[in-house]
Amino acid sequence: MQTVLENTIDEFQDRVIADRNLDTRTKDIPGWGMDADPENDPTYPMKHWNGADHERLNYEKAPQQPLDIEVLHSVERPSVTRVFGTSSPPSGLSGTIRRYAFQYSEATATHWMTLILADRINVLEGKLHDLTHGILPNPWIERGWRAEWKHNRPAFIRKTATTALLITAGFMLLKRKNKHK
Repeated sequence: MQTVLENTIDEFQDRVIADRNLDTRTKDIPGWGMDADPENDPTYPMKHWNGADHERLNYEKAPQQPLDIEVLHSVERPSVTRVFGTSSPPSGLSGTIRRYAFQYSEATATHWMTLILADRINVLEGKLHDLTHGILPNPWIERGWRAEWKHNRPAFIRKTATTALLITAGFMLLKRKNKHK
């Protein structure tokens, strides 16, 4: 029984040492915790203050990255973060839907469901963009069917047969409905 207790204590001490090492390493990173709001400290009622807690707030903040493109940000934030990135600014119908989504809090389904809708529309916009520039979609490669045919042929055949069966059944049901009208 004593060895189990000793092992538990040793593991706990190892964890404490690892956490302490992590804390010392992160202090060396310039700008670590830069976006932390000193007025909004979630540890307030639980933390045991030692008097030197606010020394961490005396740091030089990074300069604001210039806003040369449209960056959508949550309504919970008053402005964009000091450093941000975006691979493609919102554009087209999907961009309009994204702007609409960011009018709502991240705590609402409206925000997330409209962002999912915008993603789906963006896929269609990408396909149309490719077609207008003379690039034909190649689902065999783009959907990974060539790799699946090579490395997982039985599952590929099973999925293809199931899809073909479902499409055939759907067409037969539609044809049957049209005959009864």
